[in-house]
Amino acid sequence: MRKTIIAGNWKMNHQRAAVRDTLTALTEQIKGGVKPEVIVAPAFAYLAEAVSLAKGTNVHIAAQNMHFEENGAYTGEVSPAMLVDVGVSHVILGHSERRRYFNETDETVNLKVKAAVAHDLTPLMCCGETLEQRENGKMKVWIEGQIKAGLAGISAADIKKVVIAYEPIWAIGTGRTASAEQAQKVCLIIRNTLAFLYGAAVAEAVPVLYGGSMNAHNVADLTAARDIDGGLVGGASLKAAEFAEIIAKTIVK
Repeated sequence: MRKTIIAGNWKMNHQRAAVRDTLTALTEQIKGGVKPEVIVAPAFAYLAEAVSLAKGTNVHIAAQNMHFEENGAYTGEVSPAMLVDVGVSHVILGHSERRRYFNETDETVNLKVKAAVAHDLTPLMCCGETLEQRENGKMKVWIEGQIKAGLAGISAADIKKVVIAYEPIWAIGTGRTASAEQAQKVCLIIRNTLAFLYGAAVAEAVPVLYGGSMNAHNVADLTAARDIDGGLVGGASLKAAEFAEIIAKTIVK
């Protein structure tokens, strides 16, 4: 049985007081009962504080990015060893905003995925297509290519440590959401690509999340789909009550 995961990507939002207040309220609201695994990714500056606040709760803390090198002359970067050192357990890699604004490629994402699993960090590797690629019939080939390139050299043992997040670029922060049928179709393409690379049994164990304007109104329909195992939530994760409602309405299979 695959994990069901709801991850909140706070992006470049929330300063210290808001991090403290939101995490404290969130952990209080999601106590008890069978729920999805919950991950929150604050900005780098507050990771150590977030880890401390989440200690002893059922919330895991993720970084939003990292470098693939252990150390060195990489001004402004943060290494996987540094994330482990402050207690981070997960890291988002290859988000479309990183690819768009910071020129990340499938090759650099692949290096980061390898570095993450080598340091026992769980990578949430993102993939997704633009509206133009979807309308031009190139979505399937694009998604397959991102999965194959991003996971190049990752063993069958290590792929079990990876989470895939499908984020249609045309739906991120736009208020537009892929329908459950559209999202399921792409997540099935992802799982079939994993099966091609690793075999069906291994592919069945890898969680595949949906990201792209997920909210409390659509989370149940999306997570009811066979190959969608949760979500990577953006703006809707910034308020504790709203995020807690999403978590509560998530279908845990």
